[in-house]
Amino acid sequence: MKNLIWTLGVFAIWAFAACSPPQQYDLIIRNGTVYDGSGQAGKKADVAVQGDTIVAVGDLSGAQGLEEIDAAGLAVSPGFINMLSWATVSLLEDGRSQGDIRQGVTLEVMGEGSSMGPLNPRMKAQMEERLEQEVPWTTLGEYLQYLEDKGVSCNVASFVGATTLRVHQIGYEDRPPTAEELDSMKILTRQAMEEGAMGVGSSLIYAPAFYADTEELIELCKVAAEYDGMYISHIRSEGNKLLEAVDEVLRIAKEAGIRAEIYHLKAAGKSNWHKMDAVIRKIDSARAAGLHITADMYTYTAGSTGLDAAMPPWVQEGGYQAWANSLKDPAIRKKVIAEMKTDAQDWENLYYAAGTADNILLVGFNNEALREYTGKTLAEVARLRNQSPEETAIDLVIEDGSRVQVVYFLMSEENVKKQIAIPWVSFGSDAASMAPEGKFLESSTHPRAYGNFARLLGKYVRDEQVIPLEEAIRKLAALPAQNLQLQKRGMLRPGYYADIVVFDPATIQDHATYENPHQYATGVQHVWVNGQQVLKAGEHTGATPGRFIKGPGWKE
Repeated sequence: MKNLIWTLGVFAIWAFAACSPPQQYDLIIRNGTVYDGSGQAGKKADVAVQGDTIVAVGDLSGAQGLEEIDAAGLAVSPGFINMLSWATVSLLEDGRSQGDIRQGVTLEVMGEGSSMGPLNPRMKAQMEERLEQEVPWTTLGEYLQYLEDKGVSCNVASFVGATTLRVHQIGYEDRPPTAEELDSMKILTRQAMEEGAMGVGSSLIYAPAFYADTEELIELCKVAAEYDGMYISHIRSEGNKLLEAVDEVLRIAKEAGIRAEIYHLKAAGKSNWHKMDAVIRKIDSARAAGLHITADMYTYTAGSTGLDAAMPPWVQEGGYQAWANSLKDPAIRKKVIAEMKTDAQDWENLYYAAGTADNILLVGFNNEALREYTGKTLAEVARLRNQSPEETAIDLVIEDGSRVQVVYFLMSEENVKKQIAIPWVSFGSDAASMAPEGKFLESSTHPRAYGNFARLLGKYVRDEQVIPLEEAIRKLAALPAQNLQLQKRGMLRPGYYADIVVFDPATIQDHATYENPHQYATGVQHVWVNGQQVLKAGEHTGATPGRFIKGPGWKE
């Protein structure tokens, strides 16, 4: 009798289960090879999403999705994090962030030295003139919230720029802050951290950032450290004083008690290429001693910045207009030309580091009359104008009303591969996120704007096998999320936000070149940001679910 009752009970439970409806989710991504971001090998699994959150990873054959995607033969990974984004203005122009979304980037992290806040009235007026639009924000947090409210397809975050803090209080003068000015800079740092800044960012080869000494940076970083923020830096030299510049980062990290990262790790200039091994040893040693030091990089042998990096900082004191006026003075002009030809030890001379004006490509002009030079080398334009390259660079800065955006060929392919293999290195484009249309086509750009992340997965992972795919995904997602202390980002795990990329490892490819950079990468099929699909079958959906991602010091 007992056996009969037990049997009937089991049958009843089975019958109830058989009749109950299957578990239902908003989305199920089926049959893909899931790389969860941990660095472990990919596994065949399904991923379920409810709202903005991943709720299950595994065999979901008994479940149903309101929408289902078949990812057979494809990789399913966490969304990628762009650790050095210059999408600050491009997202105002076009919130779709197409150049990066089509590579799987779901978070843009901005703030390399300069940030979009805090602004004083003079800075706001200058920004409105430059952007040719009203600037309704004053603080950095207000800018990031403005992006979210306006509608962007990607998540956004930012460091507060040490340069911006300096300009806010000191302007463009070459002097240390007074005690009162430094206190004000620290108050602004505290405000930015409590609004959600990731930490303090610096860019020390450029004026006026160049004028800041180490002690000034330590004081700002001490404030950010109170909120568990990070210090991230375009270090004072990537060439002749590379090792000394790394030492400065290590000192700041130690004395401020702060986590630190080096922007776009590189050894610039052929005579400095050999220094990369010493840099790696120095950072490994610091990490072994307990400092949290990391770096990011882009996957190219050329960098891109302005012609200001070809001229000494002293001539740039006072800001652009003062710089341009100084360059018109024959005596100053002569001195600047002489210094441009010198292998400087006290400032970062990228003109000299490039080796020849043939290795300097002109890509961005404000003055329409100069845009005929876009895509030409400085050497070519000098010949067209019957001038020396140094004179041409000076005149272009004056005539364009800007620092003129250029590409410098500076690094070795061997070092690029060496850096990719370092376990504590993540990735950043050091570029805007654009589209090959509209205003973006008015100037050229560096191909990293369209290809940095796809190039890693195609050229360096699949084709050259520098690192395995699972390690590349860890370095694109979980590693930067952990470095930034982000909550529930960077992994494919239940409870994490649904920032998800589905791509084809066999076909993912960058197509942007130096000659024709405005070309999308291919191979990414689908992208979700906070559970909403922004890329479907390789085409943008127009959705703008991006959020302002706040740092560890955020207070409501």
